[in-house]
Parts: sequence; C-alpha cells; structure tokens
Amino acid sequence: MFTTLTETDRYILSFFNGSDSLFLDNLAVVLTSGLTWIALYLSLLYVVIKNNETMRQILLVIGCVLLCIILSDGMADFVSKPLVARLRPTYDPLVKYSIDIVKGIRGTQYSFFSAHASNTFCIAMFFSLLVRNKRFMVAMVLWSLVNCWTRLYLGVHYPSDVIVGIVWGAIVGLAVYFIYFKVYLSISSDLNYISSKYTSTGYSHEDVDIVLVVMVLTLLYVIIRALTLF
Repeated sequence: MFTTLTETDRYILSFFNGSDSLFLDNLAVVLTSGLTWIALYLSLLYVVIKNNETMRQILLVIGCVLLCIILSDGMADFVSKPLVARLRPTYDPLVKYSIDIVKGIRGTQYSFFSAHASNTFCIAMFFSLLVRNKRFMVAMVLWSLVNCWTRLYLGVHYPSDVIVGIVWGAIVGLAVYFIYFKVYLSISSDLNYISSKYTSTGYSHEDVDIVLVVMVLTLLYVIIRALTLF
C-alpha cells in the first residue's frame, strides 16, 4: 500500500509540475513569494484595527495570528521536516532528474510537510471564522490553494506534503480561533451584530470588500510581473 501511495504521489506531482509556458513559470514564482502578499497582510491588519473597538481586542487578534504562524510553521519546519526527513522532489534521487526545475528553485532539503500550505490555510481558516463573510472566506481559501498549487508546479513538494499541510493548517486555525473566542468573551460582551452593514461578528462589509479589492489588484500585479520577467 505504501508503494502504491508513493507512486500515486509522484504521478500527481508529474501532472502539476512545470510546463512549457514561461508565463506560468513566472506566475508560479511570483505567486509563491511571501513578498507578493504584503498588501494583503496589511489590508487584513487594517480590517482588524478598523473593526475592533479596543486595543486589547486588536492585540488579541494579532496575537492569535502570530500563534497560528508559530504553531503552523514551527511544526512544519522545526518538528516534522527534521523528524520525517523526506527529501524534496528536487533532491530525491528517484525523481529529481524528472522534475522540471523552475527558475532554479529547489527549496531546502526536506519537504514533509508544506509550510506554505499550512501557513496560508491556517490564516485563511482563522480569518474566515473571525470575519464570517462568504465571499471573503472563498477568496481566502482560494488564496491558500493557489499558494499550494505553486508548490506542486515548482516541484518542491509532493501532493501529500501539501494535503497534510492543509489539514494541519485547518486544525491550527480552528484551535487558535477557539482560544480567541474564549479570551474575547472575557474582554467583551458584544458578539452578534444585527445590521446589513456588518457581519455577525461585527466586521464591516465595506472594509471586508477592501481586502477583496486588494487581492484582485495583487493578482493583476502578479500577471503584469509574470509578463515582464521574460
């Protein structure tokens, strides 16, 4: 069974890895960069600051986001990868010669599990529960999945690395939101907002739309950037 799963992993990777398109190569490289999403992170911070009444509430959200990253990235990079020691496809002697290396990107030595998948999905999960807006939730999940796709396209992770990363990210996001909710109850009594201008957790729809606009503009930047890297 293990052999079958390994072969399936490699087969799926071969489907997603690389292409003959320089545009897609550039697109994946730009999308996978954390610097590309700085505007998104700043817009999320803006929404948090704008829609929380006290500094304690703001710091609680920021602290929980940091906790998400610590638990997610810490487990991936400092626990799982050294313990499992699974070579990335770009270093695995059984597959590295069949991997399409994009722009010389090989990543670090070990791959299990994907910190990109885990980090982006835990953020998407936490903020989706925090904001409670369907369009926002869909956009955040798609943002995470796009980042997951880049890891497969670049050949630096096996599909199972990404799937486990998504699962761990979901667990972390849910757990940290549970902590946030318990602490929030102790510092604030306002939970439900009955207004068409706000979500059920008190976040302005107009402010949430700003995040969505930033995401669209970022994608336009990514496309332009990918076209100019030839």
